[in-house]
Amino acid sequence: MRRSMTPWFRKFVYGTTTPLASIFGSGFLVIVAVLADSVGPYALPAMAGICFVAYGVGAIIRFNIRYAEPVLEAGKATGITSLFERIADIALVPAYVISVTLYIRILASYGLGFLGNNTEYNQRALTTGIILFILFIGITKGLRVLEGLERWALITTMAIIALMIVAFFVHDMGVLYNGGLILPDITDQSLWQIVTVLGGSLIVVQGFETTRYLGDEFDAPTRIAASRNAQIVSTIVYILLVGLATPIMYVLSDDVADNALMDLAMAVAVWLPLPLVIAAIFSQFSAATADTIGASGNMLEFTGHKIPVRLTYLIICGFAILLTWSAETFEILTLASRAFAFYYFMQCLVAFSVATTNKQRGVFLLAAAGLLFITIFAVPVG
Repeated sequence: MRRSMTPWFRKFVYGTTTPLASIFGSGFLVIVAVLADSVGPYALPAMAGICFVAYGVGAIIRFNIRYAEPVLEAGKATGITSLFERIADIALVPAYVISVTLYIRILASYGLGFLGNNTEYNQRALTTGIILFILFIGITKGLRVLEGLERWALITTMAIIALMIVAFFVHDMGVLYNGGLILPDITDQSLWQIVTVLGGSLIVVQGFETTRYLGDEFDAPTRIAASRNAQIVSTIVYILLVGLATPIMYVLSDDVADNALMDLAMAVAVWLPLPLVIAAIFSQFSAATADTIGASGNMLEFTGHKIPVRLTYLIICGFAILLTWSAETFEILTLASRAFAFYYFMQCLVAFSVATTNKQRGVFLLAAAGLLFITIFAVPVG
C-alpha cells in the first residue's frame, strides 16, 4: 500500500507547488499595505472577503478543468466555447507581462528599502536591470533552466512567512497582556472607494488558475485537488498574517509604502526584515520567471509557433520595461488585477457555455458580472 501511494502523493505535492507558489508570489508582500491604507482595522474581514471571492473563481476554473477541457481537447466544443477559451488564453499574455513587472518592482522595493535607498528612480532602474538579466538568461540558455527555482522559492517563502506569523503572534500576545493593543485608525474612504481598491488587489490571490495549464503533467483529478488545496492553504496563511499584522498597522504612516510589511517586521524585531527581504527576492524572482515562461508559452500557442521563443522573451521583457517606467507599483498591481479579472471573466463565459443547468448558468453569469466590474472599475490604493 505504501508503494502504491508514494507516486500519487509525489504527483499531488508537485501539482500543488505551482499554484501555491504563484499565489504567494502574487501578493503576500503588498497585501498588508493595501489593506492598511484602504480599510484599516477591518483588514481581516476584507482579506477574508478577497479570499472568498478568489475561492469562488477557483471553483469555476476547476469546473472548467472537469467539464470544459474534455470537450475542447476532443474537438467537440461549440464554436462559442472555443472562442471564449481562445480569448482567455490570449488575455493571459498581457496579464503575465504586467505580473512580471509587478513581481520585480516588489523585489526591487524590498531590496532597496532594506538598504535604505528606495527612491522611485532607483526602484525602476533596478527593476529594469533584473528584467534584462531574465531576458539574457532566456536568450542565451532558455528560462527552463530556472524552473527548479520555483519549488525552492516556495519552501523558503513558506518558512519565512511561518516565522513572521510566529513573531507577530508573540508580539501581539505580549502587547495584549500589557493592555496596550492598538488598532489602526478607521479610513475615511467611501464604500465605492473601498470596493474598487479591494477589487484592484485581486492579483494577491491569483495563481490557482495555473493548474488549468498543467494537463501535460498531471491528470484532471490531481489538478483539481491541487488547485483547491493551494487555495485553502493560502487562505489560512493570509488570514493569519493579516489578522496578526492588523494590531501593528498603527506604526505605518498615512502614505503607506509598497514595502510596508517590512516596517511592521522592523517594529516587531530588528532581525525580522532580513528574512523577509530574502523571501521577497526568492519569491518574486521565481514568480517573474514562471510568468515569463507562461506568457511565452501562450504567445507561441496562439501564433502557431511561428515566432522563435527568444523573440517572445524579447517582446515580454520589452513591454515589462516599458511598464516599469510608466507606472508606480500600486498602479501596476491594479493593472495586473484588472488583467486577470478579465481572464477570469472569460473563464466564467467558458463555464457558462458548457453548463447544463440554469442554476449553474446563473452562478457563472453572476461571477462574470463581478469580474467585469473589477476589470472596468478597479483602482490603485492611495
